[in-house]
Amino acid sequence: MRDLLVAAVCMHSEPGEIDKNLERMKSFVRQASAKSADAVLFPELSVSGYTLKNPDKIYDLPQSEKILEKVVRMAGDAKAILMAGMVEPLRGGKPYITQIVAGPGGLLGLYRKTHLSPPEKEKYTEGNALTVFQDRAATFGLELCYESHFPEISTVLCLKGAEILFMPHASPRGDGNEKMKSWLRHLPARAFDNGVFVVASNQVGKTSGGLSFPGVILALDPQGRVMESYAGDEEQMIFVEMKAEVLRETRAHRMKYFIPYRRNELYKEIVS
Repeated sequence: MRDLLVAAVCMHSEPGEIDKNLERMKSFVRQASAKSADAVLFPELSVSGYTLKNPDKIYDLPQSEKILEKVVRMAGDAKAILMAGMVEPLRGGKPYITQIVAGPGGLLGLYRKTHLSPPEKEKYTEGNALTVFQDRAATFGLELCYESHFPEISTVLCLKGAEILFMPHASPRGDGNEKMKSWLRHLPARAFDNGVFVVASNQVGKTSGGLSFPGVILALDPQGRVMESYAGDEEQMIFVEMKAEVLRETRAHRMKYFIPYRRNELYKEIVS
């Protein structure tokens, strides 16, 4: 990777208010672009809003095509990587929870949430691929909210070359400080154990569907140390400078980078 300036956004997203959510995103992207940010992370389902109330009845394929087009255009205008979340309809089945990944040159791909929380399983379809994305700036992976509780996901993404793990959340309940304490129990381990940068951001505010999201942003270096953070009840965007030398130094140190010393032959029980 090269040195990167990453903008992480804590944003309110109203379910079904796609145009309004896109306009709010555009405002954040303009601010990030003014500071020459290389990447902008939006929360899980930032475009569609988070809902468990019949998402297959609210969203359709033409809407998802429109969302893709607008996010790709935003990324091109900003000359930055954008990661934004939407409900992705599936013909003949329940929709996906999807994160769009777009770069200056166009769509880099879609990441479909592979591990759904128990309530989500009733309303959504699980994705089946742990994907890394490549841009001239970096190689990175995504984990959506509940997925961050599965250490194997982070390890697989890092074995595939990820240098940054972006973790967009739509995690309700509690206040910002409580949610931050929760994140600090497990997210530093994802960074430290895999020698990787981690950036996570949550939705914020109460939605018309009755869910209340505490505002939280957390950025960690490859040794699990806090680089930047935010906890509150307002929308917020923070900027994180990621130095390539920090990643190189961690991964060149035999006592700080553990991935090369894994013994795969001992881990068969994990997937049995």
